[in-house]
Amino acid sequence: MSVAVYFERIQRLDELISKKAKGTPQELASKIGISKRMLHEYLLVMKDMGASIQYCRYSQSYIYSDNMKLEIKFRKNN
Repeated sequence: MSVAVYFERIQRLDELISKKAKGTPQELASKIGISKRMLHEYLLVMKDMGASIQYCRYSQSYIYSDNMKLEIKFRKNN
């Protein structure tokens, strides 16, 4: 898997969490095109990077418990 695909999946996951997209972990994984196991690995990486992600069983959605915004970018140093 290329690094670009890896970051695209994390960005897509961030979009879905930010929108509080409903669904079980399996359904969320399917929306991104990965397995449920891979979803959990991506979530662990995001948590290691400081994201406060929780699963709400009532709304059946992953949510950020704090106001979060993912930013992945390159910046040219002068």
